[in-house]
Amino acid sequence: MQKYSARLFATYLSKKHPLKLRPTNKLITKGHFIMHQATIAQPADRQAWLGLLTVLGLVALVAMDGSVLYLAMPRITSSLMPSADQALWILDIYGFVVGSLLVAFGNIGDRYGRLKLVMVGAMIFGGASVGAALSTTPESLIAFRALMGLGGATLLPSGLAIVSNLFPDPKQRAQAIGIFAATFAGGFAVGPLIGGMLLNNFTWGSVFLINVPVVLIFMLSAPYLLREVHAESTGRIDVPSLALSFIGILLFTYSLKTAAAYGISTSQLVSGVIGVIGLFWFVSRQRHLKHPLLDVSLFKDRIFTIAILTGLLSLVVWSATGYLVGIYIQSVLGFDVFTTAMLTVPGALVLTATCIWTSKIVERIGKKWALVATHFLISGGMLLLLMTDTSYGAVFFVASTIIAGVGYGLSFSLVAEIAVSAVPSERAGAAAAIAETSNEIGNALGISVLGSLAALWFRLSGPDIAGTLNETLDTSGLAAETIAQAQQAFLTGMHLAIAVAGLLTFAVGLLAIYWLPKTLPE
Repeated sequence: MQKYSARLFATYLSKKHPLKLRPTNKLITKGHFIMHQATIAQPADRQAWLGLLTVLGLVALVAMDGSVLYLAMPRITSSLMPSADQALWILDIYGFVVGSLLVAFGNIGDRYGRLKLVMVGAMIFGGASVGAALSTTPESLIAFRALMGLGGATLLPSGLAIVSNLFPDPKQRAQAIGIFAATFAGGFAVGPLIGGMLLNNFTWGSVFLINVPVVLIFMLSAPYLLREVHAESTGRIDVPSLALSFIGILLFTYSLKTAAAYGISTSQLVSGVIGVIGLFWFVSRQRHLKHPLLDVSLFKDRIFTIAILTGLLSLVVWSATGYLVGIYIQSVLGFDVFTTAMLTVPGALVLTATCIWTSKIVERIGKKWALVATHFLISGGMLLLLMTDTSYGAVFFVASTIIAGVGYGLSFSLVAEIAVSAVPSERAGAAAAIAETSNEIGNALGISVLGSLAALWFRLSGPDIAGTLNETLDTSGLAAETIAQAQQAFLTGMHLAIAVAGLLTFAVGLLAIYWLPKTLPE
């Protein structure tokens, strides 16, 4: 993720416009100007570190909610009986709402105050978590998940700005932001584990109720530990752009889901066409706005483009495999939810360790080859998952998470840093926002696109009793042959989705070799 380094620039002073800086012994003169070295900012106090800890709780929740439902979906499916497309919406509506609103809420926070926005977002997030836990229908759960996304979209960009403001010292700020990034990555990694532990002892609603105490602690402590953060205005938010991006993404995804679950229809095609038109219109509009929501001109830089593709694809693969393999281990291999959660521990440990040691890896092989390795390691992990069968596969799953976990860790640690360093300093904020958005959109796209591909295969080759494997297995009086057919159809669909994911990451890895220069900018 993003690693910030701050450099103290010498400031030119004139007699008419002197700056009140305390000079050091080092003074350089040139012509009629005098350059003074600014004094080093004071280290942060204990309150700043407590403030960081307060924000990290919310960051972990936002990240966990991207993965915590993977293990809970069999229970939710059995309890609420959602259709195939409703099950996918339950999983990814959260990510799409967050991804669609990250840039907009970043701008709103700049104008009206980051802390105010986070406080409002935390209240929405906590209240929607309670509503999700108490949902009795698929529709209500989808609605509350969308509200959780609305609250979650305020937390990441504003939380990062608040943390940066707590630490005026550049070295401490870099440490704090590194901890922020590692917490976000760790939240993704431990989400399935925590979800499994909760589901082993409580109902599926517990994976949402765990959010409430963290939100309450934040609401009580934030006014005392955190400071308000404003930024210089960058123009009005373009509401049509916000609407086009949000509607375009949702309608296009809805079209994919409906086609996978029920086949081609007129309404499905119309939704898809409108979604594609909306997205093209959105991109075209950004090119002519003085203050665009998405600075598409940044993609002219090959380094930036590869970095964003890496962030997007790593989350596409992460979310798709987490969702599909979670169902496979429980509903095909027959493991209970706690055992399934424990199988994720080795991969989570490897991912966390990689995040910590990424700087050492980069020192050895350089940023370019670390980024290339990201794709090849993830692709190798997907190859191992293709060896799973209806009777065995746990060992291949664990080995896959270990190998791919190194790739995920490199991606989480490098993408934003490389994206920001590839663009001029005055555009670093826009680059960071796109990097964050690519992660959230990738998390949702993995489930919607690759999950829909697996669902389509199941519909075409399964026993035609229900739209999902868990719905089929919950049907009473099934013959052993029917169960075996359903499980095999799901496994083949999972293999198809995973193969596509592996090929995509491998292809981008090859593209990175040829596109990226030998040395990437610092």
